[in-house]
Amino acid sequence: MSRMMSATSPLEQIQRRTGVSVTSRSKTSGKDAKTHARARRSLSAKDRQELKRILREPMDFIDNAAFYEPEAEAQIYQDAPDIQKPDTSWYHPVMDSLTATSKTPKQSTQVLLSAAQERVLFLQFNYARHRVRKVQIELNGHDPAPEQAEEILRWNRKAEQMREQIANTNLALVLAMAKRTRMSEVDFADLVSEGNMALLRAVDKFDCGRGFKFSTYACRAILKAFSRQGMKLSKYRQRFPADFDPKLERSDFHEKRRASHEEDCAEEVKSIVMANRANLSTIERTVIHHRFGIDVDNHTPLTLEQVGQIIGVTKERVRQIQNKALEKIRVELEEKFLTRKLEEEAEGDGIDDLIVADVAATRA
Repeated sequence: MSRMMSATSPLEQIQRRTGVSVTSRSKTSGKDAKTHARARRSLSAKDRQELKRILREPMDFIDNAAFYEPEAEAQIYQDAPDIQKPDTSWYHPVMDSLTATSKTPKQSTQVLLSAAQERVLFLQFNYARHRVRKVQIELNGHDPAPEQAEEILRWNRKAEQMREQIANTNLALVLAMAKRTRMSEVDFADLVSEGNMALLRAVDKFDCGRGFKFSTYACRAILKAFSRQGMKLSKYRQRFPADFDPKLERSDFHEKRRASHEEDCAEEVKSIVMANRANLSTIERTVIHHRFGIDVDNHTPLTLEQVGQIIGVTKERVRQIQNKALEKIRVELEEKFLTRKLEEEAEGDGIDDLIVADVAATRA
């Protein structure tokens, strides 16, 4: 234990806390020591974490002969023309519908890049990654000096800015490809998300030196990503199929109960008319029998005018007689049959509750 404690020097402990190398005072003196100390203090915890992530793996970039020319940095950045940045305020892929105040790709300012402009952006993006990789090679696995750490972070921020600008310029391409793709089993938001990831991978892998437009390369990458998403979902559906479950279907109990109730009421009304329990007059019974086809030879309901011709009155008078007779039948139906029906249903519900309670008590 004592050997392990003594193996870690105070200098190494400082290096572990800060994430960057610290040269000893014997090798650094005067102005250089002050510069190193100031650089160490400028690195925040977020910067140290980002630096650790960058140094974990070699930085990947697309090489180009322009990176090795004299004054390459000035030619790629300073001498390059300014390229307009896109407006992405319209981008809302997960919204169900665009409101009246929302912008659309046609209403917002769209940036259409030429091949020469794309070449400028991709050279700037890959040159920044090239400079990060150059510092990584110089370190050869060792901890960076403060100046090297600052250089790595600066070029990495530049690369991320260029990557974001290229991706934002081509966001509308992802939405267009997602709308053209017919994949009903995949949610549209998931499809757009997969397309955005494919777009970022295409930015990392595109070689502007071959002379192709980035949209040509990105479209193929996005379509392949959509295809992989569909195949992945298809395999999932095959492995976990959703079987039919009758319990999830809507119950038609109330519809059947209502139809049965209507049939019972119709039969009861016929019984009231036949037994004349509503105390209908002779003329009222004749009108009801012929109007609704009850206990007649052909069982065919007649019109008001036809019934009026039979009993010798106008059709308006037949309507009045019919309404008066129906009111008597309704009162008889409500007072006797419906009241009894409701009481029977209440008793049935009470019996069902007792059965459920008995079953629950038995299980307990």
